[in-house]
Amino acid sequence: MSTSEGYTKNFPVSWQELHRDSKALAWRLVEGGPWTGVIGVARGGLVPATVIARELDLRMVDTACVSSYEHKTRSDVEILKSPPGDGDGWLVIDDLVDTGGTFRALREIIPKAHFATVYAKPAGRPMVDSYVTEVSQDTWIQFPWDTEPQFATPIAGQR
Repeated sequence: MSTSEGYTKNFPVSWQELHRDSKALAWRLVEGGPWTGVIGVARGGLVPATVIARELDLRMVDTACVSSYEHKTRSDVEILKSPPGDGDGWLVIDDLVDTGGTFRALREIIPKAHFATVYAKPAGRPMVDSYVTEVSQDTWIQFPWDTEPQFATPIAGQR
């Protein structure tokens, strides 16, 4: 299912902004502990998961490897690797919850985990236990690993 035509806004996020927002998420999560460890959702959740593991002084870091996007085209969620257990005591960290499909699939496998994301869209927000920033459903977040510096057309020129 192609979704690129549904995005009308671009929201670029720099490395510094992502670090700041991931640290803000850690502040929210510190009160909910103690935590056993962090499960980063590959690929986008790996950077925030690393920041959060550092800030919460967690040494147990695992991954959940999921495929659901190819650029702006969404596909069925495929779990490529899931962590062991039921998630009890673990934080599942992703960069973004969009429709909630990834977290819905992971909740079936690790239902006792705490699901957190840096950015949340309205359709996916019910699947998240903690998040930092909400963006509109029609916003495409441009993460720093997907972008490179280049000329940007001024907003007035995009009409």
